[in-house]
Amino acid sequence: MAKASVKRVVIEVPESLRVPPGELEKRIRIELALRLYEKGIASLGQARRIAGVSKWDFLELLASEGIPLHYGEEELREDLEVAKKLAKKPGK
Repeated sequence: MAKASVKRVVIEVPESLRVPPGELEKRIRIELALRLYEKGIASLGQARRIAGVSKWDFLELLASEGIPLHYGEEELREDLEVAKKLAKKPGK
């Protein structure tokens, strides 16, 4: 599977945001990923990569925010890729 190209975005945020020091970038990435996924702009895989977390951690974030799971063709494709890799592991 070819790696998708990425774009870097720089934003300015007020220093007065109530976010603990050192957590700003992570929090913004997670919030952006959750909202893009919620609105159907990003797939589960895209959103979890934006957030910088594992699939399972992102699923937990969705649940904690009350955001329903969207399961489309891309997610199915990703799950099938993982299943194929797991099936090819020695000793299985």
